[in-house]
Amino acid sequence: MNKTKITQSFQKTINYLQRIVPILLGVIMAISLFIVLIPKSFYRAVFTGKNFFDPLIGACLGSVAAGNPITSYIIGGELLKEGVSLIAVVAFILSWVTVGVVQLPAESLILGRKFALIRNLFSFISAIIIAILTVLTLSIL
Repeated sequence: MNKTKITQSFQKTINYLQRIVPILLGVIMAISLFIVLIPKSFYRAVFTGKNFFDPLIGACLGSVAAGNPITSYIIGGELLKEGVSLIAVVAFILSWVTVGVVQLPAESLILGRKFALIRNLFSFISAIIIAILTVLTLSIL
């Protein structure tokens, strides 16, 4: 191994991290604001109770209010307690974790705009489909 190449690689890594850390911190702060500013009662008021619209609404809200999986399970349980349908909660949780409208600018910058848009669109559509299939599967069992 060439010590010069290792040193150059290390320096490139440090420079890259210095560029993306402020972006990542901004994304984390924006997500935290969404979590704090939107009360749980808002979600219950928004859902219609209709199996056609609830997964779409759940996926849209989850996409905007992005977060981590552990938090989503807690919020999902609270939404179920408040009477929100299972199909809406599943779509919400899936899009909460996989779609990131808030972090889209950072993801576009780091991974490329086209890739970020396609990944988020695919994740959004998948969240709706998986929510429907999950509820259908549970109704069969």
